[in-house]
Amino acid sequence: MPRLPAPLLSLTAAVSWGAMFPVADHVLPRVDPFAMTAIRYGLGSLAFLAILAAVEGSGALRFDGRFRSLFALGSIGFAGFNLLTFVGLEHTTPQGAAIIVATMPVLTALVLWARGGERPTRATAIAIAVALGGAALVVTKGELGSGWEIGDVLVLAGVLSWVIYTTGAARFPELSPLRYTALTASLGTITIFASTAVAVLVGQQAVPSAADARAEWLGLGFVVVFGAVIAVLAWNAGVRRLGAANATLFINLVPITALAIRIAGGYDPAAAEYVGTGLVIAALLGANIAARSRPQSALSSMRAPVQARLRLHADG
Repeated sequence: MPRLPAPLLSLTAAVSWGAMFPVADHVLPRVDPFAMTAIRYGLGSLAFLAILAAVEGSGALRFDGRFRSLFALGSIGFAGFNLLTFVGLEHTTPQGAAIIVATMPVLTALVLWARGGERPTRATAIAIAVALGGAALVVTKGELGSGWEIGDVLVLAGVLSWVIYTTGAARFPELSPLRYTALTASLGTITIFASTAVAVLVGQQAVPSAADARAEWLGLGFVVVFGAVIAVLAWNAGVRRLGAANATLFINLVPITALAIRIAGGYDPAAAEYVGTGLVIAALLGANIAARSRPQSALSSMRAPVQARLRLHADG
């Protein structure tokens, strides 16, 4: 993978995440969201831990007194984001979910401001308003008076969970991105398994039958191999070689990929969905360009959202 051109690495990650939404939407009728998440990260975490041990040695698998903090962040990020997103996907469209996820950089700016950070610049504030307006057009198909459905709200809550997880990485500067990912993913998977067990026991979710798992093995394989492992490795490698500012631009391909796959499958988007997708992409591009054009001292309100993309996994 390191020998691949840097843009191709970031492109691979973004397209994999974008394709994951329509693929997961196809799998959900047979495999409930909790079970799919458990399968995805049960296998994905094993892969990350194996890669971490191979790259940094078995000593990197130790928590060194950070267990509680990493467990909390892993649960919020991997369990919160994935369970909320996949449950939400049962009640919204794949392109709607993808467009909400694509607003993560600007939502991160708001979260950091709420935590006492710098107030977003005017350019960032405008980008936030435009991006959220574009997302509203997509999820409501232009009927803004209808409001967001429960699925859209759940996906947004999942995105906010991921923002908390990614910004929490700043508390562990001594951990490499790979180690932070592997440890938090494995701990978050414990919460995913526990939540899945409770959901099954109370009758809200069902364990997929062997027949259902066999019928959807291709889709399940995709969300594990491409939606988790390959996408994360490609993204981190692309960020390292392109730089965060340039690599972040590729995240705009997530909603485009999701919408393109839906169209290829026969879906006929409303005009508002095209307009909304364009507004979100324009807002994210504009915010990124404005951030890079400002003096270095003025970048603090946008730096953390861009750095947070270093660990955008598994959308992802």
